[in-house]
Amino acid sequence: MTTGSGSLPRAIVSERALRQAAAAAVAAGGRRADLRADAYGHGLERVAGILRDAGVTELLVDPEAAETLRGSGLAVTTQGAADIAVDRLYGLPGSGVAPALSLSGRVMSLKPLRAGDAVSYGYTHRATTDTTVALVTGGYAQGIPRALGNRAMAGIAGAAHPIVGRVAMDVCVVDIGDAAVAEGDDVIFFGAGVVRDALADWSAVTGMPPAELVTVAGLKGVREWTD
Repeated sequence: MTTGSGSLPRAIVSERALRQAAAAAVAAGGRRADLRADAYGHGLERVAGILRDAGVTELLVDPEAAETLRGSGLAVTTQGAADIAVDRLYGLPGSGVAPALSLSGRVMSLKPLRAGDAVSYGYTHRATTDTTVALVTGGYAQGIPRALGNRAMAGIAGAAHPIVGRVAMDVCVVDIGDAAVAEGDDVIFFGAGVVRDALADWSAVTGMPPAELVTVAGLKGVREWTD
């Protein structure tokens, strides 16, 4: 299989989820939100506007971002701590709040494998039975850590399927078995559907906190917004 030019994964941000989380945080007494690292990959300026509408009055930001929010109607600080928890604001695993960001790739091509056939660089995975694999957009350059190869799942056609072999720079391989999957189908890495809380598994595998993982994915993917 060849990678071709393929599109980058999409980091899809839900405005509704952010508004609901912000409203709940303000109702609970929160007033200062953490928008460092481009709002943890969700998009600084748009997130700031949503939080302002919800009643947040102060933002914690990186020094280089403070000027960007001048005139936003919000107090901006680069020091101290937020009183709105990052996991609850962005819907990270364990928060009980809907994820604000999901990461989505697509199926580029399909290939049948026979039992014993190897996958990806270094042949760290060999098929144990005859199966089919999908080459999927999204690799370590887009925030899908190399450590996830052979240790994580992706959602395709409403079911979770294993990511197999080494994660490459821009693509990875998913074993779809006999599932009805076609080229161009969406692939969800985390934040929606059957892999809604997959960031918890990613964190366990990589040792990286969910906030760091979602930030990298949000910054590296093609960001889109949905209602």
